[in-house]
Amino acid sequence: MTRPSRTRILVYGISCLLLLAAACNQHLGHKLKLAGYSPREGDMIFQSMPQNDLVVAIEGVTKSKYSHCGIVIKEGGQWSVLEAIGPVKKTSLWNWSRRGRGGNFWSYRLKDEYQKKIPEVINQAKKFMGKPYDVRYRMDDERIYCSELLYKAFKAATGEELGKAERLGDLNWKPFERTIRKYEQGEPPLDRRIITPVGVSKATQLGLVFSSTN
Repeated sequence: MTRPSRTRILVYGISCLLLLAAACNQHLGHKLKLAGYSPREGDMIFQSMPQNDLVVAIEGVTKSKYSHCGIVIKEGGQWSVLEAIGPVKKTSLWNWSRRGRGGNFWSYRLKDEYQKKIPEVINQAKKFMGKPYDVRYRMDDERIYCSELLYKAFKAATGEELGKAERLGDLNWKPFERTIRKYEQGEPPLDRRIITPVGVSKATQLGLVFSSTN
């Protein structure tokens, strides 16, 4: 074997080891973040999704780091998140929490007086299983988006709103008009009322119990 060939193999081997070490460190770092969280059924958790034009618009329009949310459930001893992403489905808590930018997430818990309502909130959310995702953010039941799932499940179970639906025209929509037009396939629906992830997080019935950024 020639010296250049040996050098290339050595460089390649070192590169592989460095990549493996980085992956292990990232995995360990996320494991430590998740270890600090003690989940409870009914927790409503939020994250910043990997960026694309739609995520950038959601965070920009709402002036928030929250672009996605879901409900924590436990089945067969395993923790999962019930979420509207593509279809409404269940995702393991581990995979869900890793998906957010930097592996970060924030968890809000229903106050004590609402704890007994959690089984019914989860039951109501499960009624939307399989529903496709709504990129136009309408409040009908044909398609469902993430914060709408939480909002509707809670309202069906308690009769109360979880946060306040807001008019798109009252939010920071203008810098993201091109993206809105793309997904709406027409004029921005400024009178459309939407419930945003950050709007749900501000609900008086919830309190922050965990932040992975602390």
